[in-house]
Amino acid sequence: PSSERAQPIGTLPMPRVAPRSSLGTPTTPARGQHVTTQETTAPEAQVDVEALNRRWMLPTLIEMLVCGLIGLTASFVLSIEAWEGAKNAGETFSCDLNATFSCSTVAHSWQATLLGFPNAFFGILFEAVVLTVTVALLLGARMPRSFMLLINVFYTVAILFALWLFTQSFFVIHALCPWCLTITVTTTLVFAGLTRINIRTGALPSSDGLWDFVSRGRDWWVWGGLLVLLALAVTFKYLV
Repeated sequence: PSSERAQPIGTLPMPRVAPRSSLGTPTTPARGQHVTTQETTAPEAQVDVEALNRRWMLPTLIEMLVCGLIGLTASFVLSIEAWEGAKNAGETFSCDLNATFSCSTVAHSWQATLLGFPNAFFGILFEAVVLTVTVALLLGARMPRSFMLLINVFYTVAILFALWLFTQSFFVIHALCPWCLTITVTTTLVFAGLTRINIRTGALPSSDGLWDFVSRGRDWWVWGGLLVLLALAVTFKYLV
């Protein structure tokens, strides 16, 4: 018999969670087999943090919190130096290591001020928002599915922007900003954690196969592989 309970017409499917044993210990469902929570008659299903297995979510939230704080710090430092550097085109930054790893070279390019002000200001905005959500989830807040989906879309813009700036630095500017590289790494990891939570809680629609892939932690291999590829590209082009 099917392990999923039929949903009333007109209601949203509830998040899929791992079944529990008689002692309340989470067990791993078979591939493609998920257990749903009870139906809800509320106009919008909630992502109930307490009703889910916090054991898997807590490390992800901590990872998001740490990476978000690092990214926010890097954005603050870079925005201050970029603002000061805009007053003096010849000024060097504290993160100028050499001609290749030079924040000032990148900061003085048009790509660094896409909308007329330092791109690092975007970093402050993105990190501040995702850090607020992360802390709220750590405190056990209940987030509407539509809100979590909106945050995922919002932060998708952040990772696409970070990767775009990396490609511009790598292929066009021919110089890399250490602070920008730090932000690219932290943004990727925060996005990975946020997407993982939204898939596992049902806030982000996904197939059974994708949910199973993420629930087994295999998604980290994908994001880790992406960062390794970026590191190898930098290494072979500039360091070898």
